[in-house]
Amino acid sequence: MKRKTGDIPKIMVFRPDWSEFQDFSRYIDFMESRGAHKAGIAKVIPPPEWIPRKTSYYEDDIMNMVIPAPICQDVQGKQGIYQQLNIQKKPMTVAEYRKLAESPEYDTPYFFDYADLERKYWKNIVYKCPIYGADVSGSITDNDVDVWNINKLGTILDYVNQDYGIKIDGVNTAYLYFGMWKTSFSWHTEDMDLYSINYIHEGKPKSWYAIPPEHGRRFERVANGFFSADFSACPAYLRHKMSMISPQLLAKNSIPFDKVISS
Repeated sequence: MKRKTGDIPKIMVFRPDWSEFQDFSRYIDFMESRGAHKAGIAKVIPPPEWIPRKTSYYEDDIMNMVIPAPICQDVQGKQGIYQQLNIQKKPMTVAEYRKLAESPEYDTPYFFDYADLERKYWKNIVYKCPIYGADVSGSITDNDVDVWNINKLGTILDYVNQDYGIKIDGVNTAYLYFGMWKTSFSWHTEDMDLYSINYIHEGKPKSWYAIPPEHGRRFERVANGFFSADFSACPAYLRHKMSMISPQLLAKNSIPFDKVISS
């Protein structure tokens, strides 16, 4: 586990053994006791004994799954300030999406290391809109997995669904996301300010930027200056998940942040 250094909380990485991994809520309590929540994101590397899916991720049950509303992510802007417009496309299967994502037109470019890939991302963010298979209701974790199964974590959100029949897609039920090079989520706070848990089942790593919650208001004030028209129209515009600010611009405005690669 990595600890924070200096005055700015850093993203911690945890590597629980199988015994520690058994109790989800207890391990979250442990992570919080070490201050993991202060960075805004923490990374947990599951032990090798944990197998969320026994069969291949390229079996027909997944490949034939339909992505009902893929979105074309059109990013507009310049000099580190961008807005992302999501344009809905026609449904496609996961197999069709995979073929598209791995095609020369959309595939990840050659890169030396993460820093090189990150530079390519921000340099080319307004070019060639990627397609994102976002917000697909469902799970590809085996039903008999009882440990860290996102569909049944044993938290109060599960009981809201079970005891009161209140189902909120993506909040107390699982969502699937099928991404390709440059598919992104804009800066945002999670729905209802809850924690969010994500697991990378298969494919290439995903990069995350996080601002420590204690600096959230400071970030919002800076963002409001960049997106003044959006702020005037709706003070909660950041929850619309359309506003993007480059890390270079955050640093220039003394907004602390950290990043981690989830693989």
